[in-house]
Amino acid sequence: MTDTMNFAPDFDTPLEYMRRTREYYLALGYDNPYRWAHYVDAPFTPLKKPLKDSTVTLISTAAPYQPDKGDQGPGALYNAAAKYYAVLSGDTAVDHDMRISHIGYDRKHTTATDSNTWFPLPLMRKLAGQGRFKLAKRFHGAPTNRSQRVTLETDAPEILARCREDGVDAAVIVPNCPVCHQTSTLVARHLERNGIPTVVMGCAKDIVELAGAPRFLFSDFPLGNACGKPHEPDTQAFTLDLALRVLESAVGPRTTVQSPLRWTEDGDWKNDYNNISRMSAEEIAKRRAEFDKIKQVALGQRQKAGVA
Repeated sequence: MTDTMNFAPDFDTPLEYMRRTREYYLALGYDNPYRWAHYVDAPFTPLKKPLKDSTVTLISTAAPYQPDKGDQGPGALYNAAAKYYAVLSGDTAVDHDMRISHIGYDRKHTTATDSNTWFPLPLMRKLAGQGRFKLAKRFHGAPTNRSQRVTLETDAPEILARCREDGVDAAVIVPNCPVCHQTSTLVARHLERNGIPTVVMGCAKDIVELAGAPRFLFSDFPLGNACGKPHEPDTQAFTLDLALRVLESAVGPRTTVQSPLRWTEDGDWKNDYNNISRMSAEEIAKRRAEFDKIKQVALGQRQKAGVA
């Protein structure tokens, strides 16, 4: 029968990262599925003053480039050695070389050649210069720890303390990988519960909404592009502006706004991310071996950091 309704393909919906990730690791032979953070409620703090008078910070899951930690450039394989396990902060008045080789972004459909798609500090600095808001003196890095307890009891309180030191009135939070989206949402919840409004800019809708984000700007893009398309300043400016409008206009918790921008017209990229049905047995075995090595590197990093 000819389709005369012009419906979108069934696969062209927000990617189910939790299901896809669970199926992927089960196929690799890990039979203890990860339990994602799940809350029914969500805290919410309205802006206390107009955005133009508010001090806004950036919270990111990107990592600073470390020359001694191997390949962290565009297209680099997953590099667990580049991870960090304690909250970091940086001066917003200068540029920083922040990368995402340490996390599981979509390496097939984005090459990580434009850091503005995951670390919008230069654009935030520009908007602050135009009077859109006041930029906090520091941005903060949130470790992408699979342990929700560490995020809730250690990292989120530390980020809150640093925000308070800087007189922060609101935060823009940008995750990249699946676990990053959970981490960012838990941080957002902690800040909101303690009086600081937030907006999460992300691509993993299922993870963020399950964890109960107060405000969420969803971009239906491959992971690693929460702030717009690579090398397209117009889409980056549009996306950040939309996030700020969500920050300003949300009337209650669990406010999700979806960006109208599309990555591609056909949406077929969604069929690739960790999709076992598109992998051969040889590819699955290769990935299992690679992941075992990654786990050992990450364990060593955690032990050095004292969080193993």
